Amino acid sequence: MRALLVEDDTGLADALVQGLRGHGWSVRHTTTGREAVAILGADDGDVDLVLLDMGLPDHDGLWVCQQVRERSAVPIVAVTARRSESAVVGALRAGVDDYVTKPYSLAVLLARMDAVLRRSHGRAAEQPTADVGFTHDRTAREVHLPDGTVVPLTAKESELLAALARTPGEPVSRAALMEEVWDTTWVGASRTLDVHVAALRAKLADGARIETVRGVGYRLVRPTQDGPVDPPAAGP
Repeated sequence: MRALLVEDDTGLADALVQGLRGHGWSVRHTTTGREAVAILGADDGDVDLVLLDMGLPDHDGLWVCQQVRERSAVPIVAVTARRSESAVVGALRAGVDDYVTKPYSLAVLLARMDAVLRRSHGRAAEQPTADVGFTHDRTAREVHLPDGTVVPLTAKESELLAALARTPGEPVSRAALMEEVWDTTWVGASRTLDVHVAALRAKLADGARIETVRGVGYRLVRPTQDGPVDPPAAGP
């Protein structure tokens, strides 16, 4: 997938470009609104999604969004420090598809990008799953294990598995999983996460392993993956 990042903070942009490329994205970066509009006007077909900072040095992000929407339906995710209700409402009315406030985690941003692409294209953005030992069909909510077994999933189990499989071998925080799958950061709901993890562990069997990372959350690895691991928590 190909993203255009419009961000004038070069330090933040460099880190984000590196993170996105590490998850399979091709990223083009610009620091100004006018250049972003020119890029999209000339190469709209080469961009699948736009990450747009709303506070740019030459033009406000609202202007950029309005200019883009006059010629393109490319998905736009606002990534900004502006948190006020009026800023969110204004951006959504100008045509952004989602709104993420800084600071944010890469896992949450990737989840929002995936959700926008699902809505835009009517299907899930493809996620690489070969390196975790199974194939996850998000549309059918099924896991295809190496031995040919097809395992049905509930809607939340499927969303949770997709969140973990996006960064195989890397810990995903409980907060990021709760926000992505259940759209909440309420700590009292975290027991729901544990129950769904326990259910996925049972369904995946030998196909893959969900490990507990103490003090962080969970990670998904193949049973044969080398390296030190934290022992799974007893029970859910």
